[in-house]
Amino acid sequence: MDALAAVTEGVFVPKSWTDGAPEPVALQETAHVKDPLSYKVKRRLLGNALNRHSLGHQRLSKRYALGILSSDCISSSAYGTEQILIALLPAFGLAAFAILMPMTAVVLVILTIITLSYRNVIDVYTKTGGAYIVARDNFGPVTAQIAAVALILDYVVTVAIQSAAGVAAIISTFPSLDPWKIPMILLVIVLLTYGNLRGVKEAGKAFAFPTYFFVGCMLIVFGMGFWRLFNGTLPVLATDLPGAVEVGQEQGLLTAAAIFILLRAFANGGSSLTGLEAISDGVALFKTPEHVNAKRTLVIMSCILGTLVLGVSYFAHHIQAMPYESGTPTVISQIAKAAIGGGAFGSFMFVMVQLATMLILFAGANTTYSAFPLLCNFVATDGYLPRQLTKRGHRLAFSNGILLLAGGGIVLVLITAGSVEHLVAFYALGVFTGFALAGFGMTKHSIRVKPDGWRVRVVINFLAGSVSLVIVIIFSVVKFTQGAWLVLVVAPIMVVSFLRLRRQYTREQDALLVRREQERATTIVRHNVTVLVDNVDLATVGAIRYARSLKPRNLSAVHFVIDDRRAEAIKEAWAKSDALDDVTLELIDCPDRRLANSALDYAIRMTEKNDVELTLLLPRRAYSGFLGRLLHDQTAEEIAAPISQLQRVVATIVPFDVDRITSATQLTVAPQGEAKPAATPVAKFKPVEDVIKNVEPISHYAENMTPIGEIQWRKRAHVQGRVTAIKSAPRGSAPILQVEVWDQTGGVTLQFLGRREIAGLEVGSQLRAEGMVGEEEGALTILNPSYELLV
Repeated sequence: MDALAAVTEGVFVPKSWTDGAPEPVALQETAHVKDPLSYKVKRRLLGNALNRHSLGHQRLSKRYALGILSSDCISSSAYGTEQILIALLPAFGLAAFAILMPMTAVVLVILTIITLSYRNVIDVYTKTGGAYIVARDNFGPVTAQIAAVALILDYVVTVAIQSAAGVAAIISTFPSLDPWKIPMILLVIVLLTYGNLRGVKEAGKAFAFPTYFFVGCMLIVFGMGFWRLFNGTLPVLATDLPGAVEVGQEQGLLTAAAIFILLRAFANGGSSLTGLEAISDGVALFKTPEHVNAKRTLVIMSCILGTLVLGVSYFAHHIQAMPYESGTPTVISQIAKAAIGGGAFGSFMFVMVQLATMLILFAGANTTYSAFPLLCNFVATDGYLPRQLTKRGHRLAFSNGILLLAGGGIVLVLITAGSVEHLVAFYALGVFTGFALAGFGMTKHSIRVKPDGWRVRVVINFLAGSVSLVIVIIFSVVKFTQGAWLVLVVAPIMVVSFLRLRRQYTREQDALLVRREQERATTIVRHNVTVLVDNVDLATVGAIRYARSLKPRNLSAVHFVIDDRRAEAIKEAWAKSDALDDVTLELIDCPDRRLANSALDYAIRMTEKNDVELTLLLPRRAYSGFLGRLLHDQTAEEIAAPISQLQRVVATIVPFDVDRITSATQLTVAPQGEAKPAATPVAKFKPVEDVIKNVEPISHYAENMTPIGEIQWRKRAHVQGRVTAIKSAPRGSAPILQVEVWDQTGGVTLQFLGRREIAGLEVGSQLRAEGMVGEEEGALTILNPSYELLV
């Protein structure tokens, strides 16, 4: 009788133990949606999608971490000295070379102070401790947005300036490429963007090479330069060559104009200190003890940076290396050529130095492709940026953040024509704002917590914050007309926008919050369903069938009349249809042809009593893409939008795929019972035999590991796979836990009675289980198996 009832209802569920139905089999992938063209293009360009369970942080030794995380910082030594000279030479003439060394000494003192401050940051924030995190934890989220905006702008400028400086190194080696400067810079940004969209990670050990290559080449240059200096063969370059920066007349240093120029040169030199925050941002990448290794690496990085900046300034001072209006040849390339000399070895080493300079500059640009999206992820998670920036893309990178960074960098390159000098005007303002907030934030933390030696920490951090704040003020004044005004205008607008976005998210969250008086209001006392009818066809019949499954108190159909003849035709077709003979059709006048208003009026009228809830079903016929939108309206969406604003009314769109019928296409479905290999899953599993080799055997009744696709009903099975779904019973019912496990051959459900969870079990875990294979609802199930979580 039960089976007969099931057949009568049209839902026949085979019971293998009573009616001789086919033997149950393991779960198989049976339906495959055809990939749209956009996804095919994405997969062709970026490769197959990566499984999210492959996401993980690679722990780095100090050796690799130094090479990977310091490229942005160390590479700035390639142009810091040059930017000081660009500011000094037009005002002080050849005396600029004498001023260069004291100016460099001031920069190195500031480098020391900020390095000591960031050692304190790493001590406290042992996972990630950038200026945004420090400001958020010590000054609150509002102040943190100032740090966020400053760092966001700094990262965008970093991509542009590092790419432009790297191309300048190429042009210094091959001057004939100068007309292709802008296309080359844009190509570099596009290639870096493409590589990072494909999943190139900052933690890849290959990115450590440019740093050591550059440092090694520069040490050779400095060594040979000192040798030639001591034996008197180090040349002094001509300062009147065409294209060089104009050399002004010497003047005193105490006039107002001279002081202004000195401050501008100092601000230019401050660009050498960008990238110092990278170590504190990446503490979690270090091997344990993370904070100890990170502090040591930070000190080593700062020492290397200081040595390079000092060396470049020293030799620029001795050979009188002139910066050029076009940006090439660069000062560092002139130093390399003068120190190494001519000959075969000299020519070879010159090319190597330029290659090393280019690589580290591009590697420094690449570093921001990890730092910028991660910062945007933090800010967006806090609700101050769009949530789209928290989502990982096709290859597990924060794709939206990467594209946003690349777009900003390209715009800056086009605005400044790829000039490193012009880009510096946008540069250090953001990073020193971050330094200032980090210094003052750590000062407040030290005063509040009072750790060991807190007084010394307060002095160091307050000094770092104060010096950085002074530099920000200096930079804002002396660089105002050169482009800093744009940052000073844009930054406050961005901060205000971030705060308004957060308020909007807060309002939306409050509106969706389940309050105490609503927690028990989960039962609908009187539920009515109305189907809005525009035609009598398969879509309408399907919507009526779905409406019946909701078991409403009243089921009705409504057609809003905007054409009397059409309404009469629908009424006649309704009366003739056997599939609709139990549903009343109501015709409602819509004289102004505004269907959304009529539907709204109807819904309000039907829910006047407080115990009535109404569901409006809107059949939507889905046609082919562009042609469908051109030939058919989107009435269902237009009606559903205002309905959603009413209480106790739900507008549900019931889709019906007309395009599938007209094109005679459908999902690929494997016939029931057919043994079909599963489609290649997104996750790449190791063969069962390979996994067993690395795991100690366990004592079970079925010792041999069985592929899930080969397990048999009413026999014991020992299986292993990845957990793809976990379902536990609701709190108000008997405890039961169902775990779906898949390998490359199929899937099976593990059912645990009497429990709601398994400690340590989560979606994506590798699980090994053994037990008797039964079945439920025609699918194989292992009841209360013994199990082992695999790490």
